[in-house]
Amino acid sequence: MSIVTFIKSTPDTAAKVEVNAQGAVSWGTAQLVLNPWDEYSVTEAVLLKEAHKVKTTAISIGGEANNDALKQALAIGIDEAVRVWGDGMDGHDSLVYAAAAAGAVRKLGDVSLILFGKEFADVQTDAHVYQVARKLGWTALGAVSKIVAIDFAAKTITVARMTEEGKQTLTAKLPAVVAVLKDINEPKSPSFIGIRKASKATIPVWSPADVGLNVSTLAHVTAYANPPARGGAVQIIDGATDAERAAKLVEKLLAEKVI
Repeated sequence: MSIVTFIKSTPDTAAKVEVNAQGAVSWGTAQLVLNPWDEYSVTEAVLLKEAHKVKTTAISIGGEANNDALKQALAIGIDEAVRVWGDGMDGHDSLVYAAAAAGAVRKLGDVSLILFGKEFADVQTDAHVYQVARKLGWTALGAVSKIVAIDFAAKTITVARMTEEGKQTLTAKLPAVVAVLKDINEPKSPSFIGIRKASKATIPVWSPADVGLNVSTLAHVTAYANPPARGGAVQIIDGATDAERAAKLVEKLLAEKVI
């Protein structure tokens, strides 16, 4: 029995992300960090490992820039780390990501639970979470604020989810894909011993073929574009009193047929 958490390196949230003249996304010299949402999924994997004596693996799908995130996960307490990457995977979309992730899980074997953070902060999407579940044919549980109970032997999991209507508690069968919210735990910090161990770790790289991907059939994003600049104008309404200013505002709204 084992748990997998998928993570990635993202630009610091204070970084200004832009699209350059070649249509490539750039964040300048901003530092790459472990995706903030992944801090919670990594911590939850470690807490479950300590409580249930299961194996944990962190997987990243991407280039060498993700090695630092994987080593941070190792330093926090994850047992193993793997990176999936190879020629022909540049510019992959979320569906390619999901296919690679599902292939990596199948290659590992005996995985009962996959943990994701709520979303990837750089692209602000969680589509990959549900696409991975779909590729594997597993139950998907999003917006999870607490894992209430988990029984790896009975293959059941009970979680609390945050919905628009309020908190929902439900039980599902394992294996499952779970996306966690920041309320689920207090992120662990790497220990000194963990940092030393992680610094010496060699991250194995699985190729597309290793996870069953045929790169010749993959869809790619060839270029991005900055959103158009927003236009607009501001007019200050003067008046001696609030009532006078309000009357002038109403007149303008009526003239523009807003009201």
